[in-house]
Order: sequence, then C-alpha cells, then structure tokens
Amino acid sequence: MGKAADLSEFDRGQIVMARRLGTSITESARLVGCSRSAVVSIHAKWINDSDTSSRRQGVGHPRVIKEKGRRRLSNLVKQNWRQTTVAQLTAQYNAGPSESVSEHTVQRTLLDMGLCSRRPTRVPLLTKRHRQLRLQWAREHQDWTMDEWQRVACSDESRFITSMVVSGYAVC
Repeated sequence: MGKAADLSEFDRGQIVMARRLGTSITESARLVGCSRSAVVSIHAKWINDSDTSSRRQGVGHPRVIKEKGRRRLSNLVKQNWRQTTVAQLTAQYNAGPSESVSEHTVQRTLLDMGLCSRRPTRVPLLTKRHRQLRLQWAREHQDWTMDEWQRVACSDESRFITSMVVSGYAVC
C-alpha cells in the first residue's frame, strides 16, 4: 500500500501548536484528522529541526503523456471513435511531434480520461441493412407453428435486448 498524501503546512502548524499547548498525541491527531504516528513524527521534526516542511515529492514515475498530449489523444479518439483500436490510436499518436509511447500507456491514459473501457465491443453494430434483413426473416417465418419455433436456437449474445413479437411469438 502506498503512503498517504502529505499534510498541508497549516495542518502541520496545528499539530505543533496543539502539542506546545499540552494537547495529547491522540487529541492532536483527532484535531487534524491524521494518524498518531504522523503527529509524533511531525512534532519530533519540529523539536529537532525547528521545521515542519515535508521534502517528499510526487510519488511514482512522471507521466509520459502530459496535458497537451492528453488533449491530442482525446481529439484522435473523437475523430473516429467507433472503429479505432488502441493500436491504431498509438500509431497515430506516435506519428505526431511528441515522443513515442506504448499501446499500454495509451490505453491506461484513455482509461484514466474515461474515453474507453476494459470491456471491448464483441458484436458488430447493426446497420440499416441488417435491420431490414432481420425484419424480412421475421415476416417470412411469422406463420410458423409452436413446434417449428421450438427447434430454433437463438444464439445472439448481444448486451442489449431486441425482440419483436410476430403473431404472438417472440423473434430473437
């Protein structure tokens, strides 16, 4: 588990002042909303160094795709967002002036920006032609008996439900 965010200078000052006024470690921690160990270490640092500032910088590796790159990536996604894969987006991004990045970095950035999900689209989108063919098929089979319908196995595993009632029977 990573470290928690640093306390603000104001909170550090509150801890030092509360301890100087004789407040217990537990009460000081409750006052600021931090752990007891944080109160102890901040107060000890103030006693030893007369300073409460934190030298800790940002944690982790700096981002490869900066804010300008994120805007550019967002524009690339919005141009052709239905058919573009992460590999194609990476190639388009790397063709630009910025330094090249991996597909994993592009996907992680898109997830962070909320422009993609981990669940890929598994079925093609229905076109007008597909809808016409389905309707034609349903009209051709609307007079089937219950015995004929029981021999049909529907295998459309779409994430949406489309059903049409033809002569009292559901067509899937």
